Amino acid sequence: MRRHVAIPACVCLAALAFCSKPANAQISKVMDDSGRRFFINAEPPRATKLGGQSTLPGQSAMAGKSRATIYLPAESSLTGAGRPALSISRDGVEKLVREAAERHRVDPALVRAVIETESNWNAGAVSRKGALGLMQLIPTTAVRFGVMDAFNPQQNVDAGVRYLKTLLERYNGNLDLALAAYNAGEGAVDKAHGIPSFRETRSYIQKVQNAYFRPGSGRIEGLWTNSRAIRKNVDESGRVIFTND
Repeated sequence: MRRHVAIPACVCLAALAFCSKPANAQISKVMDDSGRRFFINAEPPRATKLGGQSTLPGQSAMAGKSRATIYLPAESSLTGAGRPALSISRDGVEKLVREAAERHRVDPALVRAVIETESNWNAGAVSRKGALGLMQLIPTTAVRFGVMDAFNPQQNVDAGVRYLKTLLERYNGNLDLALAAYNAGEGAVDKAHGIPSFRETRSYIQKVQNAYFRPGSGRIEGLWTNSRAIRKNVDESGRVIFTND
């Protein structure tokens, strides 16, 4: 004979309330240009009241637009543009640029030209497409280079310089293609077999190079060389030899 056990109504209601409680963190799946999948812990920002309007952390009351907030692994919160990490001077950014450029053997003048074009030296910059910080890293690129906080200037600059060097190596030192890939993605460059026909990308390449090659930029000639680049040599007998030595 079956026995029916009565469950108190308060217990049922408590269980339902627990199950219906929304999760604070969400796992978002993103894909980079090479097709690799990444899972990002994206915690929704808490809204606060500013002048009677509900805003997100870091949103300016005068802007009138909500600011995209993107969370990366190990980042529990984003307090906005007022936090110390975003309050960095131009001299402070210059120091980070010099250190990262020396560490990864990239011309610091090129890094400065990219930062000037990407964010105009604004460590808290967020683009309409969700690119973040000084070097405007998209989330997949940030994850790819181990960035925990894309708004941290040191992490942002170091990852951006590493990515720039990766692109220079990939395209055998071709600055046009490296900058096109930085702007439009490696997939777009490979698909076009060159610079994509996007107006934004072509304009971007021109702006960066204008800043890089202008007088007084501090450009260092021949600083970066690709050890894997294919070189053409002619021996004494007239034979043409291609080598990457």
